[in-house]
Amino acid sequence: MLRQVPGLEVTAEPMDPDGRADFLLRYGDKTARVVAKVKGQANAATAWQLVHDAEALGARPLILIADHTTEEARQILIDRGIGVVDGIGNAHIELPGLLVHLEAKPGPRPPQAASPTRLRGKAGAAAQALLLDPDRPWRVGELAKEAGVAKGLAHRVLARLEGEGVVTAAGSGPKRTRRVTNATALLDLWAEENVDQPARTTAYLLAQTSRQLAEILGRNLERAGVDHALTGAAGASLVAPFVTSVPVADVWVTAAVAREELCDAAQADPVIEGPNVVFLQGKDNVPLTFRERHGDLWVADRFRLYLDLRRDPRRGREQADHLRQEVIGF
Repeated sequence: MLRQVPGLEVTAEPMDPDGRADFLLRYGDKTARVVAKVKGQANAATAWQLVHDAEALGARPLILIADHTTEEARQILIDRGIGVVDGIGNAHIELPGLLVHLEAKPGPRPPQAASPTRLRGKAGAAAQALLLDPDRPWRVGELAKEAGVAKGLAHRVLARLEGEGVVTAAGSGPKRTRRVTNATALLDLWAEENVDQPARTTAYLLAQTSRQLAEILGRNLERAGVDHALTGAAGASLVAPFVTSVPVADVWVTAAVAREELCDAAQADPVIEGPNVVFLQGKDNVPLTFRERHGDLWVADRFRLYLDLRRDPRRGREQADHLRQEVIGF
């Protein structure tokens, strides 16, 4: 792929004594000797491992070569000056006097060689529990109880994260514990894989301000006995006041309530256009698992807020990054 770039020469070099595969890039009057890391698949956790590897290399350029990379992994690498070339047509290499950037055409994901326990649904709840208390040494049973999942699933999540280099293990047998060693990588991996496809019900509730809207909505749902948690910009505005633009209040509600009953419970009018309330319902109540009380209102926990904000097309990624910096801290 790189040899097809005009003005760029790629020359294979012998293997280093330590086993690193190197090659030369020649462009114009410059030459760069590059370390290559080869992977089959690269996700967010893989990207953070490479960030650590790049720190050990100092100023020497590092490029990932992989069959397939996720969008999140590529962004992490690009932001930290690490090159990436994958088998589906993506490439980014940035060196003094050189910028190569290629994007593959959207298409179906290639099949994975193995099917790991992906951090979505109840497995995602286990990862979320780890994020909420990353310094704790976790036993399988403790994680299962905290996340409300089966022990077998908790074990598979921990084993997968240990293989990703996100957690480390200590001890053996029933006393074996695992502790998060890279919370940043875990958060990015969870956000990458925990893809929600909730049912959405839109409504309009009369209120003069966004704060009043949240208060009326929360009060009405609680009075009707509907479990819920404000999320997105509406929830973040209560946790992090710097989030100011709240045109619509997103709220997770229990899956046990029929969609046609939500507006009655909230005393809102169902609408198709111009809603200021969006009810979100998953297949189960996992999004409500770690909800927190802020004053008189139920709000999704900070990691769920981050996840929902970054998928909001209304400046959500910018607000999510601010929430992560100011409230989450990693």
